[in-house]
Amino acid sequence: MIVADEIRRRLGALRPVRLELTDESARHAGHAGARPGGNTHWQLLIVSSDFTGKATLARHRMIYDAIGDLMDNPIHALAITSRAPGEPGA
Repeated sequence: MIVADEIRRRLGALRPVRLELTDESARHAGHAGARPGGNTHWQLLIVSSDFTGKATLARHRMIYDAIGDLMDNPIHALAITSRAPGEPGA
């Protein structure tokens, strides 16, 4: 499985209008959770109208619900920026 592709596929359920996913695993080499080959530490920017009117915690729960078991393995850490269209940074 290509982790980035699977994350994008699953997050497609949130109908993102913008999705940027960056593998930052190399920056964490030697740290807890890092494994050879990467795919452990990710940064995500996602913009979706599904987030409109929802608090940050609710948005993050939606994201974690979508990617589910990937958080156990192979993902160790996920830094999330979630926005609704029209919000600053969207």
